[in-house]
Amino acid sequence: MKGLIHIYCGDGKGKTTAAIGLAVRAAGRGKRVVIARFLKNDDSGEVGVLERVPGITLIPCRKSFGFTWNMTEKERQEAGAYYEALLEEAWELAGGMPGGERAGEGAEKNGNKSREKGADLLVLDEALGACSAGMIREERLLKLLDEKPEGLEVVLTGRSPSEELLARGDYVTRMEAVRHPYEKGIGARAGVEY
Repeated sequence: MKGLIHIYCGDGKGKTTAAIGLAVRAAGRGKRVVIARFLKNDDSGEVGVLERVPGITLIPCRKSFGFTWNMTEKERQEAGAYYEALLEEAWELAGGMPGGERAGEGAEKNGNKSREKGADLLVLDEALGACSAGMIREERLLKLLDEKPEGLEVVLTGRSPSEELLARGDYVTRMEAVRHPYEKGIGARAGVEY
């Protein structure tokens, strides 16, 4: 089966939720899934569950940098280097090698969880946001997408992708905020927003 590229973007709620739903659906069909999260810590409710789902490898976000608009230039550079390395780690783990070749079977250890190389679905949650914020080089992300293995399905989420990134999407879904509880002073709620 030919792998396609999904883009969930926009200012509305539901981008990560849609990506996680697709990951669970794929794992439920025996597919191997790799998920990498950018610009987020591991405090979201789905993290603990995803770590226990057979077939899903969640690359832990080992560092938290806070909001991009509060970062100093030094913090931005450190975050950029970290997220670039995270992108490469996720891509390699999913089987997308720099030359576009599928990685062979192998295993690495991440805590107690074995990490086999090669996946059917790669979720890059908030990679588009990291790209917009200058934390991931867009030209590198475009090159990886252009050279992705034939059978690898890729999901990208984030608010404001460039036209070049949008053009790579086979599925492009824009979540539009019409109304949000934040406008009424209701903050993010555990189990709903994170």
